[in-house]
Amino acid sequence: ATRVNAVAGLTSVRGRSHTFDARADGYARGEAIDAIVCCLSDEHSTASSVLGSAVRQDGRSASLTAPSGQAQQGVLVAALVDASQAAEEMSVLEAHGTGTALGDPIEASSMAAVLLARRSLGSPLVVGSLKANAGHTEPGAGLAGALKLLMQLRGAHVAPNAQLRVLNPHVGAS
Repeated sequence: ATRVNAVAGLTSVRGRSHTFDARADGYARGEAIDAIVCCLSDEHSTASSVLGSAVRQDGRSASLTAPSGQAQQGVLVAALVDASQAAEEMSVLEAHGTGTALGDPIEASSMAAVLLARRSLGSPLVVGSLKANAGHTEPGAGLAGALKLLMQLRGAHVAPNAQLRVLNPHVGAS
């Protein structure tokens, strides 16, 4: 699978996921084991809770590296509706952010269309992606990103994007 992905141009020749960076040239593979311990006891409760969620299939797209912007907008809107939250109530978003030259701008445009267009100018939205720090953990990527987001919310700080040096102009234009 690694060679097939490299030949197809999916993986980074530099070996890093340069998420939202001008150097974006594909994703870096990573490894992960995800685990969640759930407790129903009130004595172990925290302020963190899931208010809503949504799952969607990417729909029709030109290729694996060209995600459907409409599908991404749809899942963002569905999650906000399920959570009964307005876009401006969000403060942090954990993006898919693989670090591909085409996929990152599509994802940024989707976030801008759904979230930034509905926010006031003084209301920042912090966007991160685990892949810039740990690579694309493939089957474990979704849960690993969710766990990163949970830990950030609990700690009230957001980890920096380790590979962001110069914002991809196609992302910044969103």
